[in-house]
Amino acid sequence: MDRTQRLFAVMDALRRHRHPVTAAQLAEEQGVSVRTLYRDVQTLIGLGAPIDGEAGVGYVLRAGFFLPPLMFTAEELEALVLGARWVGAQADEGLAGAARNALAKIATASPDDLRGRIDDLGLWPVVLRGAAAPVPVLGLVRQAMRQERALALRYEDEAGRTSERDIWPVQIAYYEGKQIVAAWCCLRAAFRHFRTDRIADLALTDRPYGKPRRTLGKEWFVAWEREHRLRYGDEGEG
Repeated sequence: MDRTQRLFAVMDALRRHRHPVTAAQLAEEQGVSVRTLYRDVQTLIGLGAPIDGEAGVGYVLRAGFFLPPLMFTAEELEALVLGARWVGAQADEGLAGAARNALAKIATASPDDLRGRIDDLGLWPVVLRGAAAPVPVLGLVRQAMRQERALALRYEDEAGRTSERDIWPVQIAYYEGKQIVAAWCCLRAAFRHFRTDRIADLALTDRPYGKPRRTLGKEWFVAWEREHRLRYGDEGEG
């Protein structure tokens, strides 16, 4: 890897880390010495990159900085295209359209026009069920997650019983042919999972989450892991 590529790699590494990262850790990730890493960071700062650093704490890239032009390795481009094509085949119309737009922006914003390469990568997701029918509630769930506002839900269970409740969506799992919303259920005072095909009605409210979604997400994952261990034991570990 030449020095220019290494400088881009250091910037990419700093973008991935939302909190300060030590020079030793960055150097290990880049496969260089700490001394070389120090020189690279000083070069980037000299070029105008807003990198803050403090001895014993580490380096962090201030928010809102983009280093043009966009540069992608062959594998990075393949990953982006394959992922965007998979999203484009899902039932979430908003995300499907956004994925197509994002690919177009990536193609035209790069130093070389990548549209031809994007069209000819030979990587396509296999969707066994054919074109997915749109699921309109998904956009509303994502909006609730972004704004951390409760959803008023009318839900039908397996037995056909209907209940009404407020939920705080935390995650959406996109399976082929169905989607599951993981949320804190205010009615049950516990995390619950809701199938989108059983949602009879959904409305965004002005009521805020009782906790930040990031905190809820961590708590949900702990609860999910505990439930998984109780159900399956330690299978697969070791």
